[in-house]
Amino acid sequence: MRRSEREVTSEAEILAIISGCKVLRLGLVDDGKPYVVPLNFGYTMAGSELTIYLHCAPKGRKLAVLEKNPQVCIEMDRMAQLITGASGCDYSCNFESLIGDGQAVILTDGAEKITALNQIMKHQTGRDDFSFEPRMVTMTTVIAVTLQQYTVKRH
Repeated sequence: MRRSEREVTSEAEILAIISGCKVLRLGLVDDGKPYVVPLNFGYTMAGSELTIYLHCAPKGRKLAVLEKNPQVCIEMDRMAQLITGASGCDYSCNFESLIGDGQAVILTDGAEKITALNQIMKHQTGRDDFSFEPRMVTMTTVIAVTLQQYTVKRH
């Protein structure tokens, strides 16, 4: 990170930033071209190990790309405040963001999928008391990305 004074390293602050982000961008490489998809997500953090959970339909471009290349980049952010000024060049914004990379893994075990889906629902709703119909769990693709490295920034 070029501006190290903006890096966030406190686990509590990192979790607060992630909690405030409800959508992330999943970056993939499709035949040498970037492909970015916005997705809802859930997560777990054990020490500094951050795992992101995503879900999608059982078929589609995202899965076809992941099958060829499971290496991904994840970006999430939230704007805190617009900074105004006398001219356009004086404008800026305060924001918080996370950027990281890892390898996407398709979860196949039903119990692991339910655990991940619960993390997604907990993050999106604040509730962790959902049940999932077995048929729907079977029809849902669940992706886990343990970030190999990530940086969190506040500006």
